[in-house]
Amino acid sequence: MRLGSHASPPVLGYAIIFLIIALIAGVLGFGIIAGTAATIARVLFLVFLVLFVAAFLRGRRSDR
Repeated sequence: MRLGSHASPPVLGYAIIFLIIALIAGVLGFGIIAGTAATIARVLFLVFLVLFVAAFLRGRRSDR
């Protein structure tokens, strides 16, 4: 993957995967696995948000 492509960051993809795992585990009654996967998804999403805001602020900086 090139750096200039418009694909979603891997962190967000992993967060979505763990969210899906948490939902499936919750429906099937695996509470501990669902809670752990939901916590991992939440942490990965927060990491994504921090990286997104940092990239957004860095991109808005003007070098005049």
